[in-house]
Amino acid sequence: MIQKKKSILEKIKSRAFLVSGFYLFILILCTQSFYTQNDLNFGRRPLQNLAKTLRELSRPSFVRIWNGNEHLEYKSDDGVVLRTEDQKELEKTFLHSLLRSGWMTFKIATLGSLIAAILGFLLSWPASKKLKFPKFFFWSSNIIINFLRSIHSLVFGLLLVGIVGLGPMAGILALALHSTGSYGKLFSEAIDSLDLVEAHALRLSGANRIQIFFHAILPELLPQFMSTHLYVWEFNMRDSAVLGLVGAGGLGLLLSDAVALFQWQRLSTLLLFLFLLVSGFSYVSSKIRQELLS
Repeated sequence: MIQKKKSILEKIKSRAFLVSGFYLFILILCTQSFYTQNDLNFGRRPLQNLAKTLRELSRPSFVRIWNGNEHLEYKSDDGVVLRTEDQKELEKTFLHSLLRSGWMTFKIATLGSLIAAILGFLLSWPASKKLKFPKFFFWSSNIIINFLRSIHSLVFGLLLVGIVGLGPMAGILALALHSTGSYGKLFSEAIDSLDLVEAHALRLSGANRIQIFFHAILPELLPQFMSTHLYVWEFNMRDSAVLGLVGAGGLGLLLSDAVALFQWQRLSTLLLFLFLLVSGFSYVSSKIRQELLS
């Protein structure tokens, strides 16, 4: 028995060594390829550019509500006043649009995740190895799952903006398509790790398949499914903000404008808001996941 355990450990060590060696080879190959093509450079004056960017980002625009210039003048080269603006009022208007865009981002992530969870749930059962569905359904579901996972939601967003137009619907569908693959993969792995002892016991006692599913399989899987749903939903909160960059609605539109106009102080406010939004959602979802899996 001891000799058998030692042989198993030796096999694990040898395989780990081979995998580590292969991974190291890939790292060297990638680094060498970039180096020979002179792509591993940081451009001109990277430290000065970094310091300048950090100075701008360290002054978020929302502080203008309190210390903004109410009569900021823009003058021509010969001193003629072209226009004046009230920074305090402009910043209040921007923050209102920020809250509306944040709410839009939350709605896109919520509906996209729900659609994906339903589709992923349906695909996960035939994709599971343990349930032994017919090969046609097994391979078809796995191909669909892997195909959807391999295409980033940003790519789906670009395609769907051209199909359904600008707006939140493109973002919802883009998240739904990509996340269906993620849900399907994670749900099928949860099914594969399922302990079927209780299901076999119910079958021997004369229970039918529906009774077995609702009394033995679903109660054990439901906490894992809910935990997975919260995790992917949290990830989609971040992803939906990026989708706005291609016109799919939400915070991405404001991010795109701030970057395009080099408004780094506005960008700083946007990043802080996104951080608070995602961090708050992450805190709540992690607490719920702990309760579900405890």
